[in-house]
Amino acid sequence: MSDIPIDPEKRTWLIASGCAGVVGGVATAVPFVSSFQPSERAKAAGVAVEVDISALRPGEKLTVEWRGKPVWIVRRTPEQLAELPKLDAQLADPESKRKPAELTPEYARNEARSIKPEIFVGVGICPHLGCSPSERFQPGAQPSLPDDWKGGFLCPCHGSTFDMAGRVYKNKPSPDNLEVPPHMYLSDTRLLIGEEKKA
Repeated sequence: MSDIPIDPEKRTWLIASGCAGVVGGVATAVPFVSSFQPSERAKAAGVAVEVDISALRPGEKLTVEWRGKPVWIVRRTPEQLAELPKLDAQLADPESKRKPAELTPEYARNEARSIKPEIFVGVGICPHLGCSPSERFQPGAQPSLPDDWKGGFLCPCHGSTFDMAGRVYKNKPSPDNLEVPPHMYLSDTRLLIGEEKKA
């Protein structure tokens, strides 16, 4: 070990300048790294989600997350589609006229509430108090459902029921149909949730 004397002033100066360099480097790096993050506007709008639906079979449901919400993609059977027009008299808003700007994009204001009749895309949150309904696709009498049930969704919190197009039945706690989020098809088997074609 050498006997070189240590200069305390020089040592203090070296430590101080090193710390200043680290602080300066961090101050420079934070805005640089932050530039890679989505803008606040982009975060508020929500990033679009691309979904492959090629493996979705008739009668099945796929759930994805968009903007922190569960979004259901259901491939309806021909039998389920055939029942939709027969239910209008039992529904609170069969033509999706309530809050159309919030709940139903123009391209989904039809009997099936969808772009392609067989594919339903809906936000899985009950408009009543924000519970998540469960699927009850099997027709017929079941607990908490009418004997002539045609298939759809049941909110277990307060008993709201929705048909296979997410339309709420009359005299239920939910004031509205389930929301149809903005979406578009990139191909026959790929959906983009969160964006839609503009005219």
